[in-house]
Amino acid sequence: MRVVIVDDEPLARRGVRVCLRGVPDVEIVGECDNGESALRLIPRARPDLVFLDVQMPDLDGFEVWARLPVERRPLVIFLTAHDQHALRAFEIHALDYLLKPIHDDRFADALATARGRLRGRRGASRIAVKSGQRTRMVSAEELDWAQSEGDYVALHVGARTHLVRQTLDALEHELDPAAFARIHRSTLVARDRIREVRALASGDRWVELRDGTVLRASRRYRDRI
Repeated sequence: MRVVIVDDEPLARRGVRVCLRGVPDVEIVGECDNGESALRLIPRARPDLVFLDVQMPDLDGFEVWARLPVERRPLVIFLTAHDQHALRAFEIHALDYLLKPIHDDRFADALATARGRLRGRRGASRIAVKSGQRTRMVSAEELDWAQSEGDYVALHVGARTHLVRQTLDALEHELDPAAFARIHRSTLVARDRIREVRALASGDRWVELRDGTVLRASRRYRDRI
């Protein structure tokens, strides 16, 4: 579980680090002390979970969350010394809300909730591909890119292509937005397969994958990459 900590108070960041110390399935991939830095760090670090302070001097935690692209939002646990923000936190579908100073048992519960949510999300990222009487499960980790073909979606998995009767919109909804980007109304690509992006005079982009495949990203979706 990749974690980012955002809090303007050094002692508060240290408190979260101490709570995470010794947890074997957690990696802290970044820290920052203000909202503007968080907006730069989170899309780059691609965490699974963010501990995000509500009250910061430039942008508060809710403003940071609102400015993050929806498809790049990880799970969030808000941190604050005051409980009057709790309702708003849950209204925007925060995973949890922790009061400072953080109680060890309460922190452990929140982390367990995050772990379960991620396990469910990743476990659901499997696509059933039917061939005659056989059904093969393709995991999201295997998928390089996908493209609409009429009433079907072509799944490009290495050198093989599988057709599934599904819309690209439905497939996008099933996949983790931190791992996959819609680059065109008919094309979805695994972010970690992208090797290079080149701008075109039209405002579109050429997206080259690691295997040499070149795809077109339309202006409508270019901000996602």
